[in-house]
Order: sequence, then structure tokens, then C-alpha cells
Amino acid sequence: MTGVRVGTEETRLVVLRGNSASGKSSVAAGLRESFGRGLALVGQDNLRRVVLRERDRPGAANIGLIDLTARYALDAGFHVVVEGIMYADRYGAILARLRADHRGATHGYYLDVPLDETLARHSTKPIADVVDATRLRDWYRPRDLLPGGVETVIGADSALPETVDRIMRDTGLVHLPSVDR
Repeated sequence: MTGVRVGTEETRLVVLRGNSASGKSSVAAGLRESFGRGLALVGQDNLRRVVLRERDRPGAANIGLIDLTARYALDAGFHVVVEGIMYADRYGAILARLRADHRGATHGYYLDVPLDETLARHSTKPIADVVDATRLRDWYRPRDLLPGGVETVIGADSALPETVDRIMRDTGLVHLPSVDR
């Protein structure tokens, strides 16, 4: 897919990354709720765990599926939120290509939540019965930022509504109409 222009000058691409339990899915859902129809959510967990039922490892099929899904939605005129842990060393190359190929504005955000807060948040989720604190510690990567300063870091002190409002403003989505599809 490299070098194939995608989307339009009007489409917005938002990439939300961070460790487990950092609030990525909640922020993505808040963006959709705020924007309305016309905003596609491309969730790593959904594509990897539900659609493909595969483990997160280098070269896994979900990496390409995330890319293809985001590109398809952008070409269909949707604004797109790609969200997931998406470790920089595994997903950085496809995210960089997607960013380079997107005709419209692209914004990256990294939700930076300390390990102790991650563990506390995780303990309230249904998956806590399956994924214990030891495994979560193994997965945790502090400030796993993409190279080139392409992500805005949002700390744990930013409440969900504040984070959603900020991203809506930063990306210009707050000024764009939803599309009744």
C-alpha cells in the first residue's frame, strides 16, 4: 500500500495509542459520541482479538488489517480513529505509511498513564479475570512513542471529557458536520 494516496483533504485521521487501560477505547467512543455518524472506529483489540483471534506479535496479520480497514474507511469518506496499544516497534511502520499517504489532516495521541494507575484501571475491567497484574506489567511499555514527535502526549490527569474535547478541537472535528449514512 505504500505511496497510494488515501482519503481526501477533508478526512481526518486520528491515531490513539497507549498502554492497556490507558483509556483509548473510552476516548474513541467519546469521539464517536461527540461527532456522530461518519466517524469510523478501527480498534486494534476488535480486529486482533475478535476478528482474527490472534496474539499480538511482530508481523501478525492484524497489523495489515488495521491499515487496510483505515484506508478503506478514509477512501469511503469517513473520518477514522485508529486506536490500540500498537507498540511502536511493531506498528510504527504501517502508522507512518498511513500518515504519509493520508491526504487530509492526521493527528496522533499517546495516552500516558503510569503503571500504578494502569493496574488500578485494569482491575475494574472484565478482562481482569483473564489477564492478571503480572501479565499487564509484562506488556507495559513506558512512553512507547512513535519516532519524529508525531504524537501529542496526554497524561493521566486529563479527564475523559477533557481529552475528548481537546481532540475534537485539535483535529477540527468539532467544526465538521456528521454524515447521516
